[in-house]
Amino acid sequence: MSTQPTTRIAARFRDLKAKNTKGLVVYLTAGDPNLDATGELLQSIDRAGADVIELGVPFSDPLADGPVIQRASERALRAGTTLRNILDRFPAWRKRVQTPVILFSYFNPILQYGLENFAARAAEVGVDGALVVDLTADEAEEYVRIMRAHGLDTVFLASPTSTGVRLERAAQISTGFFYLVSRTGVTGERTEMASSGKILAGRARRITSLPLAVGFGISTAAQVREVQSYADAAVVGSAVVHAIEERFAHEGPAAIEELVRGLKTGTEDQPA
Repeated sequence: MSTQPTTRIAARFRDLKAKNTKGLVVYLTAGDPNLDATGELLQSIDRAGADVIELGVPFSDPLADGPVIQRASERALRAGTTLRNILDRFPAWRKRVQTPVILFSYFNPILQYGLENFAARAAEVGVDGALVVDLTADEAEEYVRIMRAHGLDTVFLASPTSTGVRLERAAQISTGFFYLVSRTGVTGERTEMASSGKILAGRARRITSLPLAVGFGISTAAQVREVQSYADAAVVGSAVVHAIEERFAHEGPAAIEELVRGLKTGTEDQPA
């Protein structure tokens, strides 16, 4: 069974449990449309009541991402966004944002930065942890060791196709929460939730006491509410990134704050 260190993320999920409520995890891509905007958006999402923020590090070959997040990565890269300047900007963002923030990244940018350098700098500037989307549990020993040494949470993914052995291994080395992918394929908005997410959550409940966060395809408050019946948090990414793409230039960060507030209502009334 996983143990939870005393981190901002663990504290947030403990608070939610004490209040008998569930969480909302919100994803956005750093640097989309630029890093100044990212600072504004982080504050808006924080004010709207998100419980954890996943801040995506743009990558040139985002194989796990659908077209919405791929376009966001392309915009961010064109704006000159790198892992280094995300971390350089983060201290100013941290002063204005109370919500726990994890970096959502592919492994290549972290390797290029250097594992030890990345963990030390992330901890120094106030990042709470990371989720490395293409790093498998079997290959993560050194990464986990270094991250833990700097007090950072290591969130791992599991999918409906994960074997029992892989599911258990990913749960064992996750801290903060355990991210469950509700369906196979890439990220993106969906009109209906996949039953595979509920089945996967049931499997995960039997092997870990970590909070379970379910993502991929969640885009409405009703879908957030549906996830609450079998998980501890819902993750919304593409819907938020799509709104940034469509609305931010004309309506500013207030439009994204309004969207996230609406999504958060899905956690307020628990299913019977």
